[in-house]
Amino acid sequence: MAELVPERDNLAHARATWLCPQSGQALPQGELMRAMAQRRVVLLGETHDVAEIHRWQLHVTAFLHMLRPALAVGFEMFPRRVQAVLDAWVEGAMDTADFIERSEWAQVWGFDPELYLPLFHFCRQQRVKMLALNCERPLVTRVGQIGWEAIPVEERDGVTPAAPATEAYRRYLTSLMSSVAGEERQPVSDRFVRAQQCWDRAFACRIAEHLAEAKDDPIVIGIIGRGHLEYGHGTPHQLRDLGIADAAVLLPTDRAGHEPASLAGIADAVFRLDTPEPPQPRRSLPRATS
Repeated sequence: MAELVPERDNLAHARATWLCPQSGQALPQGELMRAMAQRRVVLLGETHDVAEIHRWQLHVTAFLHMLRPALAVGFEMFPRRVQAVLDAWVEGAMDTADFIERSEWAQVWGFDPELYLPLFHFCRQQRVKMLALNCERPLVTRVGQIGWEAIPVEERDGVTPAAPATEAYRRYLTSLMSSVAGEERQPVSDRFVRAQQCWDRAFACRIAEHLAEAKDDPIVIGIIGRGHLEYGHGTPHQLRDLGIADAAVLLPTDRAGHEPASLAGIADAVFRLDTPEPPQPRRSLPRATS
């Protein structure tokens, strides 16, 4: 991916620096990490197939673990049903190959596990709690199709109904899907929004549960796709609905410059990466049945 040259009047962003999206000012890394360590939740957005982003996530996690040892790392990649496998991995009860197999990685995620293994090994080495944040994929399909009210509580996989989507979130999702498709799209459907919010809420519920259950004073890092985090929508919105108002969002970028209006409010801080290597292809996942 070629390094981008900042356009005139754009905010310049040097490599290996943090930028405040609201002010456009550089943020000293030490000060930022100390501020983030005071939050209960720090969400690290990602593009799933970019290795450089996962390296950045590991570095931020290591910084925060040094400042707040009572730390847990939550992963979008794992459904709740494999939590016991994550616990056993952290306790050293299996090798890497067994962990990948028993966590059903190929079935539930499909991206190359090598992208994430440094984070997994960090948690194991430091005995950091790993949290399975996701819900069962069929629940997402059902919520999209028929809504929360039609699904019995005992079939909701521990997820409570999502707070209503804002109009700003709907516009964001429409823009996001247009950029993926490379063309203008009609506004996203209610079905699409309900399904997206099922994921948003699932991540928020599991984070909130851990914070409520932990006996120490924990901080949770969330390893989550950036589309669930940007501009305070998605999971941050659902966390606020659950009474957690101090969640921070950190994002990576490979851009050398930013248009100020599009950057404002996107996150608490943005880090400029080294030039990423080419994305890793995703394997095909089995179709979910509903």
